[in-house]
Amino acid sequence: MRVVVVGATGNVGTSVVAALAADPAVSSVLGLARREPEWRPAKVEWRQADIGKDDLRQHFAGAGAVVNLAWLFQPTRDAVVTWRNNVLGGIRVFRAVADAGVPVLVHASSVGTYSPGPKDRRVGEDWPTHGWPRAAYAREKAYLERVLDAYEREHPDIRVVRMRPSFVFKRESAVEQRRLFAGPFLPNRVARLARPELVPFVPDTPGLVFQAVHGDDIGEAYRLAVTKDVSGPFNIAADPVIEPATLAALLGARLVKVPGPLLTGMVAAAWRLHLVPASPGLVDLVLRLPLMDAGRARDELGWRPRHTALDALRDFAAGLRDPRGMDTPPLSPRPEEAKASAAP
Repeated sequence: MRVVVVGATGNVGTSVVAALAADPAVSSVLGLARREPEWRPAKVEWRQADIGKDDLRQHFAGAGAVVNLAWLFQPTRDAVVTWRNNVLGGIRVFRAVADAGVPVLVHASSVGTYSPGPKDRRVGEDWPTHGWPRAAYAREKAYLERVLDAYEREHPDIRVVRMRPSFVFKRESAVEQRRLFAGPFLPNRVARLARPELVPFVPDTPGLVFQAVHGDDIGEAYRLAVTKDVSGPFNIAADPVIEPATLAALLGARLVKVPGPLLTGMVAAAWRLHLVPASPGLVDLVLRLPLMDAGRARDELGWRPRHTALDALRDFAAGLRDPRGMDTPPLSPRPEEAKASAAP
């Protein structure tokens, strides 16, 4: 099987490429990205492509599967830019898959596609996927789910899989994630000091409960989705659920009561002052995300995470302290590489 991975050089993309390249059933992997990386794993070739404007059919021709991971998180201050890349570009990927006669499409959806839901129990893949309207990320993920609803009816010969992972962390991605969500508010010299004993407190905010998964495990989940005869949506999350008390115990920090509106207001103020690139809508989203039941991934994919959610967070913290990243533009610790990669 020849597999094409679109958006192959970021946090999830590098994990998916590595997992596919290690599978004997996969003969070759073609990674598409706006900028070619220096990272050169076996069985993998690279080509430059922009999902917003380039002809994708030539890259998809003869492929056994296409994995669509391409996503632009920034600029959060211009939703038109991210809509054009993420939604319109995603639709171009879907159309090119059909035009090239590719039999399998695996699309990166997200926990962010879900409508607000419970924090005291876990929901299955049948939970409504209308997102949270104040967060552009959720609106875009939810819209593509509606596009795929129609796409599956129009192309019943294509096996479509929608992956809905929780937050994905690994050591190599800490550089990118710090840049995307903390920006200059947490520069490299400060991030290197991210030791548990230096964290003063953890906000004890109602709703600040979420799930996480390690990058290596998400790569394996995508590999299984590509190679097994499955279709439909899959929740992907590891245990335990991350609560403020969990974080406080992990970091050895104290809990401080912080109401949700105050936390959102603090992020909104920092965002308006251009101190952080992450929008307050993302905080709203996290406080409303439901907890997911990953039972279908376990039963039908045969997916078993090798790392706990706490392992993923520990790796992320280690990456903050020692920002090595990877030899791909999004994960590079070199500022000039990162700046060029983030440009729309």
